[in-house]
Amino acid sequence: MGCLFCSIVAGSIPATIVYRDDDVVAFMDINPATPGHCLVVPTRHAEDLLAITPGDLAACTAVAQVLARRAVDELEAVGVNLINSCRAGAWQTVFHFHIHVIPRYEQDGMVLPWTPEPGDAAVIALTAASLRG
Repeated sequence: MGCLFCSIVAGSIPATIVYRDDDVVAFMDINPATPGHCLVVPTRHAEDLLAITPGDLAACTAVAQVLARRAVDELEAVGVNLINSCRAGAWQTVFHFHIHVIPRYEQDGMVLPWTPEPGDAAVIALTAASLRG
């Protein structure tokens, strides 16, 4: 089976498109977390965050920002979550890079699966050293 989002980009699967240019397509999520939840995808297939080109990533991020602003201005959202899941271990289920643009509303009921708790400073410093290379 082919890529679901590539089929949407090609127009062979219907979607409610909210933005399209040569590099990016944005469409409404059919399983919305909140009203206005949409997805921003590159027109060129890239499996995930690690595979997308810097240019396509920048284009998707710019469109996500435009849609976030519209959610606040037009839908009266009180905030916006931008979410990307990279690989199955991070809950990616469609393997074509995408950014969820999720408008947030007072008492919308959406709960993220992470509750911040203080970390160990020594472990944080050691991990930071690894990320610096």
